[in-house]
Amino acid sequence: MQLIRKKSYEPMKVRQYQQIKYLTFPLLEEAGMVRHLFSTREGGVSQGIYASMNLSYTRGDEKEAVDENFRRIAEIFETTPDRIVCSKQTHTTNVRLVTEEDCGKGVVRPADYEDVDGMITNEPGIILCTVYADCVPLYFVDVKNRGIGLAHSGWRGTVGRMGEVMLKEMRDAFGTMPEDVLAAVGPSICRECYEVGEEVAQAFRESFPGEWEQFFTAGKEKGKYQLDLWEANKRILLHGGVLPEHLAVTDLCTCCNSQFLFSHRASQGKRGNLGAFLELRKS
Repeated sequence: MQLIRKKSYEPMKVRQYQQIKYLTFPLLEEAGMVRHLFSTREGGVSQGIYASMNLSYTRGDEKEAVDENFRRIAEIFETTPDRIVCSKQTHTTNVRLVTEEDCGKGVVRPADYEDVDGMITNEPGIILCTVYADCVPLYFVDVKNRGIGLAHSGWRGTVGRMGEVMLKEMRDAFGTMPEDVLAAVGPSICRECYEVGEEVAQAFRESFPGEWEQFFTAGKEKGKYQLDLWEANKRILLHGGVLPEHLAVTDLCTCCNSQFLFSHRASQGKRGNLGAFLELRKS
């Protein structure tokens, strides 16, 4: 499948394990202290609109199919689904410190928390998981203090500066300094595909005075705008102190590549979920 890429270079690479195709950031791979991936639609067992690597239990897919999909992803990490911890996303900027006691929550046992869009940990062997179908995945790796974070940032999370919230939570928990962080903005909807209305534009005006116009171009109709979540999240992370050379921004739009990646907009809501996964290796 020929992917539509938005840049002349490739900040993400397509990898394959058995039938599963997934994406990684060389920036994070080269650190040597984490394993990570962003799933695609390929390599799972789900059928119909969920075909085939759906990682959501809440969209109407068969539980047994999602169980098997998670089992296959866990195999890439050389482990089992009881090492995965899932978020409970509601477009907040709430962050949970994940520990060994959380392992398996959201996959093999119920999560006992709500409203969690970001997760951090410094315990090796725990696989953090957040899910997507156009919103922005954010990856964080503190190479000095060996802490990691994974966050979901749609337009509401971006207005709430989720990237900066994650950096603060990692500082408070692990002593993380932003200059020691490798960060990545994962596959999500691009500006050309993401039309929003006045409500969203006003929220950005209020949250980003003096620079909100950098994230928008005029839409096809009056009162409509094209929103660049990639640029907004990039600026949030740079403002938070992440060094430019420590930041990778995706070149893959979920909507432009909706046969390879689930997209809420492209499918008009008839879809499964992609997953972002991040694990701290044992030293």
